[in-house]
Amino acid sequence: MKPLRAALRPLIPRPLALAADEPFQRLKRAVIARTGHHYYADKDEVLWDRVQRRLLATRDRDVGAYLKRLAGDDGEQEWAALETEITIGETFFFRYAEQFTALRSTILPDILERRAQDKRIRIWSAGCATGAEPYSIAILLSQMLGEALADWRISILGGDINAAFLETARKGQFGRWALRAVSDADRDQWFTETARNTWTLKSAYRGLVRFERQNLLDLLGPAPPLELTEFDLILCRNVLIYFHHEVVEQLVGALGGRLAPDGWLLLGHAEPNPAFGKLLDVTQLPGTVAYRPPDPERPAQSGPSFEAFAAPEPEPQHLAEAPSPLWRPAPIPTPVPTSAPLGAPPAADLVETVRRLADAGDYAAAEAACRQALAVAPEDPALHLHDGLVLRALGRPAAAEAAFKRALYLDRGFALAHYHLGLLLLDRGRTKAAARSLKTAAQIAGTVPPETRLPHGAGLDAGQLRKSVRLLLQSLVGVQ
Repeated sequence: MKPLRAALRPLIPRPLALAADEPFQRLKRAVIARTGHHYYADKDEVLWDRVQRRLLATRDRDVGAYLKRLAGDDGEQEWAALETEITIGETFFFRYAEQFTALRSTILPDILERRAQDKRIRIWSAGCATGAEPYSIAILLSQMLGEALADWRISILGGDINAAFLETARKGQFGRWALRAVSDADRDQWFTETARNTWTLKSAYRGLVRFERQNLLDLLGPAPPLELTEFDLILCRNVLIYFHHEVVEQLVGALGGRLAPDGWLLLGHAEPNPAFGKLLDVTQLPGTVAYRPPDPERPAQSGPSFEAFAAPEPEPQHLAEAPSPLWRPAPIPTPVPTSAPLGAPPAADLVETVRRLADAGDYAAAEAACRQALAVAPEDPALHLHDGLVLRALGRPAAAEAAFKRALYLDRGFALAHYHLGLLLLDRGRTKAAARSLKTAAQIAGTVPPETRLPHGAGLDAGQLRKSVRLLLQSLVGVQ
């Protein structure tokens, strides 16, 4: 007997051209409008893969039937199931070492000092996935307060749109991958091993955190949640990268409005933007930046440069550079072979897989590998570069352009991304924009010796890139 998935697959014909399929495009618009995940605007194949899983589960014959289900009496329940499919929740304890250093040395001590009288703290982890982030805060606060913890009213709220993530978070059970930045000694202190390679967070920490289903876009709606207010600290990390840039600025402003007058806002490593300094006060901290509600008496600081915060997230071994008597991070343990996602390969291996398939001319397989890789490492600029190269080879220039620009959002100094964006714009007849991108690539390449091999350049060195750009610009009349 065939497996259920295989048996049902003939009932779900894939539209021949997703871009021209009206029901699918209507569903995509509804997904983006409801969740804000502009990430899917140019990722029809990725979204189709997610939607197909729900078609298999519901036994709907096509997208048109599925749209009727979403609009029906049980539509909200099915929307929750679809949102579970389309959201990404890779996370681990004490993620972003520099920010936890700032929390331990500056932010939480400031909050504790100012709340010493009423002994009440409110913290919100927005987009908390399976709970590692708010639980990390609970552990850190417990260590900082020690026996005095019992005298404080600590409220840590974890919110996410993905109901399945929240169900997992409430259990407080985690595998080795989520604990990869935690030493064995701390793991034994904070967790109880309840199964092979599975640890449950102790109730003393779990009791400080509660979880609820949230949609960040509700902050921008006509009736935003009234209870989300007066937070001493909001963490919204690695979430905003999935939203359109205009929505991102609105959300940052809305999050700032949910802070107490002297509260703190932390974003993900790749998310700070100079434009946010127009909405909130900027506080520069070693290795990171925080935002606070405007206060004319607070010394002004300039906003962070885009380049300073557009690099991919550091690996967890950087945690070892921030010793503390309260929190003792460990070097990354040797990976243990497990089922996915515990054994997810590093970003460099994912890039190599995509490159190898593309070099072999199997662009369809390369694209599929890229989709899977980006689900694991969405902040890796090299993956977005290769995504653009594959999409360009597949004859999808608009999607390729968007991919190259995402690579540059994450790393403005990525010479190869500027170069390939310039080549693509040249092909599309946008010569002035192409010239700007090519000149930028050459300028970046000019900062290193000519014989320097450029990362992800397939052997191309800085001198060769500059020569190539010079020849291309000489062929463009009136744009040099």
